[in-house]
Amino acid sequence: MTVELTLLSRAGWRGEEITGSRLRRLLGLLADDLRAGCSAGRLVEQLWADELPEHPAKALQTLVSRARARLGAGVIENTPAGYRLALGPEQVDSSAVLLRAREAERSARAGDHAAALAAAEKGLALFSGEAGRDGPGDGPLSSARAATRRALARTRALSLARLDRCAEAIGPLAALAGEDGRDEEVLLELMRCEAPAAALIRYDTYRRALRDELGVDPGPALRALHRELLLDDAPPVRQGLRHEPNELLGRDGDIGAVTALLRTAKVVSVIGAGGLGKTRLAQAVGRRARQRLVCFVELAGVAGDVETEVASSLGVTGVDGIVEALGAGLLVLDNCEHVIEATAGLVRALVERSAELRVLTTSRAPLGLSSESVYPLPELDLPTSVELFVQRARAARPTDIPAEAAEDICRNLDGLPLAVELAAARIRTMSTTEIAKRLDDRFDLLRGGNRDHPGRHRTLHAVIDWSWQLLEPEAQRAMRALSIFPGGFDAAAAGFFTDDRVVGQLVDQSLLKVVDTAAGTRFRMLETVREFSVARRDEAGETAAVENRFLEWARAEGAGQDEYLAGSVETIRAEEDNLVRALRYGLDRADGATVAATASLLGTLWLTESQLTRLTTLAAEAPAVLAHYRPSPELVEATRAAAVWCALITQLVRGPDPVHALAALRRLPPPDPDTVTGAAQLALFARDEKALRDLCASDHRILAGIANYGHSYLAEYANDLVTALRAARQMLTHLGDADPWLRALAHSRIGELCLQAEPGEEAYRHIDAALSIAERLGAWSTVARARWALVLADLQRGALDQAEQGLEQLARGVRVEDAGPKMMDLCTRAEIRLGRGDVDDGLALWRQAAAGIAGAGGLWAGEVQAVAVLAHCRYGRLGLVADLADALPVTLASLLPGAPTAYFRVFGVLLVAMAEVRIERGAAASGARTVALAERFGFTSAFAQPALVAAAARDADRPAYTAAAAEYARLDHDGLRAAALALVTP
Repeated sequence: MTVELTLLSRAGWRGEEITGSRLRRLLGLLADDLRAGCSAGRLVEQLWADELPEHPAKALQTLVSRARARLGAGVIENTPAGYRLALGPEQVDSSAVLLRAREAERSARAGDHAAALAAAEKGLALFSGEAGRDGPGDGPLSSARAATRRALARTRALSLARLDRCAEAIGPLAALAGEDGRDEEVLLELMRCEAPAAALIRYDTYRRALRDELGVDPGPALRALHRELLLDDAPPVRQGLRHEPNELLGRDGDIGAVTALLRTAKVVSVIGAGGLGKTRLAQAVGRRARQRLVCFVELAGVAGDVETEVASSLGVTGVDGIVEALGAGLLVLDNCEHVIEATAGLVRALVERSAELRVLTTSRAPLGLSSESVYPLPELDLPTSVELFVQRARAARPTDIPAEAAEDICRNLDGLPLAVELAAARIRTMSTTEIAKRLDDRFDLLRGGNRDHPGRHRTLHAVIDWSWQLLEPEAQRAMRALSIFPGGFDAAAAGFFTDDRVVGQLVDQSLLKVVDTAAGTRFRMLETVREFSVARRDEAGETAAVENRFLEWARAEGAGQDEYLAGSVETIRAEEDNLVRALRYGLDRADGATVAATASLLGTLWLTESQLTRLTTLAAEAPAVLAHYRPSPELVEATRAAAVWCALITQLVRGPDPVHALAALRRLPPPDPDTVTGAAQLALFARDEKALRDLCASDHRILAGIANYGHSYLAEYANDLVTALRAARQMLTHLGDADPWLRALAHSRIGELCLQAEPGEEAYRHIDAALSIAERLGAWSTVARARWALVLADLQRGALDQAEQGLEQLARGVRVEDAGPKMMDLCTRAEIRLGRGDVDDGLALWRQAAAGIAGAGGLWAGEVQAVAVLAHCRYGRLGLVADLADALPVTLASLLPGAPTAYFRVFGVLLVAMAEVRIERGAAASGARTVALAERFGFTSAFAQPALVAAAARDADRPAYTAAAAEYARLDHDGLRAAALALVTP
């Protein structure tokens, strides 16, 4: 969720500055407590402290009305005592900064200094400038958050130091030390970052001042560092460490975090799946360690006597000999998972005998000691994986590696450095395209790595098999079963196959990752591990039994639901991939119970997120199974929801015939009109338009709201925008404070119709209200659609700066392959340029848009073509798009036959463009007749203003227009279609 309201650096709403000191103070007071808001009395007292207005309550109401007009009607809500902001803490910078401060503090306490640094910098950036280093802002809450700002700056500086980024840390640490000379934590890290001579001078200065003023010595941590600095002249000893064979990519943060943990924890265990690069990380930490002595011991070939192996490497005997030899040094024990008990016993004995010895282990499972801090090594992110692949591939065979091809490959390699390197090695004999295609059989492909890899790392299969062989049979059986979940799973789902104890063992072995999500704690397998487990399941002959149990889980997920709940979308979204797989199994088996359970949940999610394409596919596949299914009582409402979603999407987008969905609904008990699915079913079964209008006046408000929603679409399909808009407004009136998703649907419907019928401020207000609700629900696909609509509303009402800001925000989430949004962006920027008087650039962008979509065909391409022609006619530049103008009749003739009446408005735009071209070329009578026909089709466009063109075209030949208007007025939809085709056919 993004920050919408800024009150720290400056007062602003969605990037646009808020002017007026009293309005800014009002927002500051309301933002100070988002949950409770502020009482009217306190607001008046604070806002008019110098002199009360004659009518304080009225003055406050007027100010709140101004704020609502500026921010949107739904942003400020009434409370019994006053007002509150209807925004989440992430949407207001003054609250978001407190969240970041708590997050940074929590991460720092847990020793995750990379996360603490990231949170602190995000928090500081909310004040002003990069990481907040340009000084405090002038927003109404900037001073109130001064202490938070300093806490964030302190966490940032300490985290930089603890990540060994000393060059960046010294300046901020010195500034903090100057502000508070007694902050020993800051002094400690500052001295660690400084040159030894400077650090000794700083310590001596601090010690003298402390003794003179308080008669005490520095704390134990500073004194210990002072002793280390005095011994710094001793030569370092690095035993068992190897030089890097090549650059270690993407691990600087991890090296810093592990190094920082070793300062405070006696034992640090770096854990993770095989192939993550734990050994190389430990080598890097050992080379950079501050300890004078570092001893690295490889345990991969050790059978069981770990103590003897470590003692032999140091030339001593026994635990006491090891402790004496190491002193205050660092012992690194690599690859401990197969000798975990022996390793844990030795490490426990070592730390019990030494206060200053540090131990670093790498393993696929933690040691389980109270002295241990565990560092789960994360996978590489995609950019780093791509960089690693390109670097290693070019080393294997100097050749050009397309970035897109490398990204396609790395996206399927789980961020495992070993997998990336093995894939890159295949470039010797294969192209990137061939490698990408072969990744379906990754274990066969990813073998034969470099000879300096350990034997167990020569193939990806060997890496996973090493961990597999360490599992007990019960844990192997659980892995085979749990691999049925492609999207991870929660503890309840795991319970269908195994128990918590086994799940815990798999987590300890780094074969399952624990992930905190908005839907709660979940477990995830790396895809590589999952595919390995699937293969073992097939070999064991367990696939059929596991699939049956998986479908039991899916049916349980859908059972017992009695209503659509918008608040459930996060939970459903977390299970989406699993539910899609279960749905596919259910469809293949004609399993009505599974189809009902999964389709009801997926339909709920996809409807909330406006995933119309997925809903249409669901409506084409699920109803045939549902129509023959008689549900048990616990799945009645799931069946109803599934059939309603399928029938509803068919009505909205003119998709597959809903006969099977309606048949499934007829077999169910009567619906409850006070539920969303029940009301929707009653609306779907309205016999005709009159019956639907009767439902629009029902005393059941949800039923009346949904009936009006359906009526608005019927009217739109009949090309009656006035009635459609009236029905949409009635929907909102009937719903009142009902389910938030329904209210968002009503606002969105009014907004999209206003963009067609009454563009401008009303469209903006309703789309903005829908956007706010969708963000609170986490319906991010709907949010993206609403933001596009908001940009168009800004464009239509002349708010060009806001439209451009909206485009910039949207562009950050658009991928290269998202051609539709990119074309929308291009068209919108063309209109913005024209609106600012930059005619040449604006028209050039329109020509670029028309050329870019020319081969796509379809209604959207036809509209872009027509609007590009209209834009050039508006500025007398028709000659620049003569080819587009000549193609308009061909486009109309190809699209119009069989097209639904809902799309008549697009054809109206094409007709207006044709009329303008004909008038420009001297055929005034033909142009006037064409405009008369366009008016019967209707014409609206988000970009051009066809109505203005049409008004001028009527006067080109008024008699011809009048006669044509009278002729076309008598035609029905089929007659209009025939008239248009006759008009464009030679």
